[in-house]
Amino acid sequence: MVERAERLCQARGLQFTRLRRDVLAAVASEHRPLGAYDIAERMSAPGRRVAAVSVYRALDFLTEQGFVHRISSRNAFVSCGHEHGAGAGLVFLICRTCGGIDEMTAPAVESALDQTLAGAGFTPTSRILEVEGECGACRGRGDAPDAPGRA
Repeated sequence: MVERAERLCQARGLQFTRLRRDVLAAVASEHRPLGAYDIAERMSAPGRRVAAVSVYRALDFLTEQGFVHRISSRNAFVSCGHEHGAGAGLVFLICRTCGGIDEMTAPAVESALDQTLAGAGFTPTSRILEVEGECGACRGRGDAPDAPGRA
């Protein structure tokens, strides 16, 4: 993930600073969304405190470049391992049990949304759909609160 971001920044003529690299590495190391304060805490060391405001600035850059996505319902961030287009509509499947997140595109959903937006005369600035539920792994283990056989 970090190497890909470094290559893309170089190709785009953008600075990929050590802070941006470290923030991306922290986000990419998790399978669950992380907030800016969590990231700052992970990056801090005795005698070297990383300010959340610096992390937010790095996250702004990483989001603009498509290296991370903001999960609004969690006010947190996940890394993006996909190479979808800048305007692609994204669907995040958020597991309430394990906190895991899967990212995908859904052309049929995008098409229906395009029609709805056009009918309303609305131009979106972002198109991210968040769906909460239980992932297949949690349901398979019976961890989901509403899994068959659980009280």
